[in-house]
Amino acid sequence: MSRLACLWVPLFPLAARLRAEPELAGEALAVTAGNGAAAQIVAATRAARRLGVTAGMTLSQARARVPKLAARNRDSACERAAQEALAEIAERFSPRVEVAGPGLLFLDADGLAGRFRPGLRDTPDWTAERALGRALVAAARHAGLPARVGIAGSKLAAQVAAQSTAGSSSSPGPLASTTEAADDAEPRIVATGGEARFLAPLPLSRLAPELRLGETLARWGLASIGDFARLPAASVVSRLGPEGAELHTVARGIDPRPLLPREPPLDLAEGSELEWPLVALEPFLFLAHAALDRISRRLELRGLGCTRLSLELTLEPTGRDARAWELPAPTRDTKTLLTLARLDLEARPPGAAVAAFLFTATPDRTRPEQGTLFGPPALSPERLATTLARLFALLGPDRVGSPRPIDGHRPERLALVPFAPPAAPLSLQLPSRGGVRPAPGSRAPDGGKGLLAVRTLRPPIELEVLVEPRPADREPAPIHVQSLACESNDRRPSIAGAVRIAAGPWRLEEGWWSDVPVTREYWDVELDAAGLFRIYRDVATGRWSADGVYD
Repeated sequence: MSRLACLWVPLFPLAARLRAEPELAGEALAVTAGNGAAAQIVAATRAARRLGVTAGMTLSQARARVPKLAARNRDSACERAAQEALAEIAERFSPRVEVAGPGLLFLDADGLAGRFRPGLRDTPDWTAERALGRALVAAARHAGLPARVGIAGSKLAAQVAAQSTAGSSSSPGPLASTTEAADDAEPRIVATGGEARFLAPLPLSRLAPELRLGETLARWGLASIGDFARLPAASVVSRLGPEGAELHTVARGIDPRPLLPREPPLDLAEGSELEWPLVALEPFLFLAHAALDRISRRLELRGLGCTRLSLELTLEPTGRDARAWELPAPTRDTKTLLTLARLDLEARPPGAAVAAFLFTATPDRTRPEQGTLFGPPALSPERLATTLARLFALLGPDRVGSPRPIDGHRPERLALVPFAPPAAPLSLQLPSRGGVRPAPGSRAPDGGKGLLAVRTLRPPIELEVLVEPRPADREPAPIHVQSLACESNDRRPSIAGAVRIAAGPWRLEEGWWSDVPVTREYWDVELDAAGLFRIYRDVATGRWSADGVYD
C-alpha cells in the first residue's frame, strides 16, 4: 500500500493573514467575512479566543466582548499566495502533490522516509516517517504557516491523523478543526494496514459531510465508520449504488481514486487587499517590501531568480493600474526589486488611491558560479545580477548594457546589448623557460608609452572655430577653438585654446544615397592649453563639434 502525507494548516484564512502581517500574531485578531458590523468572524487568534471571541459571531458581538479587537477581512490574494507557498514547501519533499482544499495538501510519501532514516537498517518505518513529518512541519513554520502532518495509507486516514490532537498514536482523539496548531504539534503516524482500525471509531459525518447518504446510513442504525465498513461490499453496492460503494471503500481505509498531482504555476504572486486605500507612497512601499520579501524567499526555495516583475494596482473606487519591469539578469534581491517599483511609482504615480496590489514574478535560472583552481575567484553571477538590476532601476532600461558598434562609418553608431562578463581563460599563461612571468596588473616592458585611447563625448560638444587674420610675416594663420555654452553641471571637458598641431582632414561620407546624407571632415588637434581632441565639421551645415578626447 502506498503512503500519503497530509499537510494541513488549521484556521487557514487566519494563518494566511498572519503570514502577510506577522506583527499581529500576538494580538487579539479576528478574520471576518463580509462588510460592516454584521461581518461574521471566520477565525480568531488564541488571544482573542481566550477573551470569548468565537467563529460565527458578528464583528459587533465580538467587539462588545473585546473592544480593542483587531479585525481583518478575508484576503483572497493572501490566501492564494499562502496556498502556493504551502504547495511549494510540499514539492520540496515530493514531486507529486495534490491540493485538496484551502490549507490542505496530500503528497506522495512513498520512499521519502528513507531520506530521514538513521544509519541503522533495522530502524522502524514509523520513526523515519515521524522525522519526515517533523521536517514538513518545520519547513511550513519557517514559511510562516503553522501546519500539522499526518501520514497513512489513505487520504482520509492521513487527514484525520493531521487534524487530530498531537501526542496520541492509538486513537484519533478530539479533532482540532477549531484550534491553532500548537508549536510542538507532533506528526501523527498511522501504521501500514491500520487505516481501517484507525478510522473505525469516527462518526459517519467524517466520510462525506456534504452528502445526504449519511442520513440513510443513520436510519440503518450505523453510528460510526467502522459499523459501515463491516457491511458486506455486495450489499452496499446493491442498496446504495456506485456512490455508496466508493464510500465503503474509503471506510475500509482504501483510496478509490489515485493522487492527482497539481501542475505548478510558472509565476509567483504575492499581494494584499488593503484595509484602507493608500495615497502616500511610503506606506505602500512598507507593504510592498513585505510582499517582495516573501517572493524572494519562495524564489530562494526554488533556487531561481526573478527576470520579470509586474505590479497590478486596484484603484479606489474603480480602475486598475498595471506596470511591468524586465530585469537584465535574474535576481531575488528584495532591495533591488523594491527600488524598481519605487522609482517607477515616483515617475508615474497611479491616478487614484490604491485599494489592493499584486506583485507577480516570472522566475528563471540564475547563472551558475564557476569556481577557479588557480588565480583570483570568478565573478559571482548572483552579485553581478543584483548590481545590474540596481543600475537598471536607477538609470532606466535603455542605459544599462555593453556598447556594441553598429555597421556604419560614423563613430557614434552603437547599440547597448545585455552585459555578460568575459569568459574565463581556458588555460593559464605559464612563465617562459628562460624568464619570469610578469605579475598580474604589471605594466608592459615599455610602460605603454605612445599609446592613446579616445574617450567619446556623448553628445558631441558644439565648438566655435575662429581663424585670425594672417599677418604678412606669420605662417600659418592662428586658429582658436572655443566650446559653446554648456550647462553648469556638464561633466564633459571644457575645450578652449589655440591650435598648436592639427592633423587632417579625414573625410567621412555616409548615406550619400539617402535623402539626408552625412558628410564630415575630421581633424585631430592639440591645443596650447593642453589637450588632444577629435573634432569635425559638418559639411552640410558648416558647424564644428568635438566628439572625442585622447587620453
